[in-house]
Amino acid sequence: MSTAPHAAPPAPAPAPAAAAGPATPEPPASTSLAPGRRRLWLRSRWYLLTAALLVVLGLLLGGLAGRSTWPPLDPRSPDPQGARAAVVLVQREGVDLRTVDDVNALAGALREPGTTVVLPRPDLLSPAQLARLGAVPRGSTGRLILIAPEQGALDAFARGTTLVTAPDGFPDLANPISTPPACRLPEAVRADTADLGGLLYDAGAGDTGCYPRHGHQSLVRHADTADRDTVVLGTGRPFTNNRLDDDGNAALALGLLGAHQHLVWYLPDYNTAAPAAHRKQFSDYIPSGWNWAAVQLMVAAVLAALWRGRRLGPVVAERLPVVVRATETTEGRARLYHRAKARGRAADALRRATAHRLAPALGVPTAAGQPEPIALCTAVADRLGRSADDIRALLYGGPPTDDAALLRLTDDLDALERQVRQP
Repeated sequence: MSTAPHAAPPAPAPAPAAAAGPATPEPPASTSLAPGRRRLWLRSRWYLLTAALLVVLGLLLGGLAGRSTWPPLDPRSPDPQGARAAVVLVQREGVDLRTVDDVNALAGALREPGTTVVLPRPDLLSPAQLARLGAVPRGSTGRLILIAPEQGALDAFARGTTLVTAPDGFPDLANPISTPPACRLPEAVRADTADLGGLLYDAGAGDTGCYPRHGHQSLVRHADTADRDTVVLGTGRPFTNNRLDDDGNAALALGLLGAHQHLVWYLPDYNTAAPAAHRKQFSDYIPSGWNWAAVQLMVAAVLAALWRGRRLGPVVAERLPVVVRATETTEGRARLYHRAKARGRAADALRRATAHRLAPALGVPTAAGQPEPIALCTAVADRLGRSADDIRALLYGGPPTDDAALLRLTDDLDALERQVRQP
């Protein structure tokens, strides 16, 4: 019985496919278990391209992230978000600069008279540190500049000034824009319009509020005494290198930073998280309406799963063992080969089965279940009086190029076996 995946009616014994002339020996057929380089490339090209894209993207992100080690508003930084240009302007006016990164040194600077102290991101200090600094006796003359302080820092240094929680209707506050001063503060009057915004505040009694946005103030001057004050800024954008030449930013920076002979700039540790009292959770950034939307989507997903889920029917009893006809197994394997387009694997199986059946009929010894190719081809050629090269091309040739070639190979193998078995 033939093991071909397609049943064909018996045909008269034709000459093998190589009737046009002696066929040259071809290399052994490659099977689906040993795919060629082209097939491996076609299978893995998208994975390789995706991995290469991820590597390039990671290198780009790593390079962009590592371009600068300067923190924002650093007076030594030439980066766009640094404040070196503003400090150079102030130093040309005879003001000397020094930086401190320790709370004790910062407390000592607050005690010095005739000194301007710049405190970026005071919310990075703990409540205990803010309370300690707020209790430090300030110099008789001097100025403290708070950049984007939250309520804890305001209570420590500028009592009466309150932070305004930006309502959802003011999405432009995150991007400071050119704003007129609308106040009589000398530094603001000389600067005129400047890039202000960010956090907004309500000035306390006796304080001066400037650069209003949506009815609140972007700059507040809290006067402790006639010669000592605290300036609250909602953003440090007027001091940055890339915005210093916009509007009156340079004049405002020069007026605020150059009010006294000495300038002390505190460098906070930006790698330190904000204190727990001021730290925002991830849920704080999610609008309230999205929570209900997420619940509705989860309910919809559960209902869709119940709707589309497979429903199992009743249990069907079946007697064992189940007898499966050999033809069904052969046809099932043939369909699998056909669906996978494994013509080389199917041809290899047909050739091995034919060689395995021909060897005993010709008295050819077998090793590991298969005969030696040269001995088998020589024995078949002697029996039929044909060329050994033709027999070798038929039994050990290359894989078929299409389904029609596979059917022709099947017919040729059947014809060869019938001819060998004829008395």
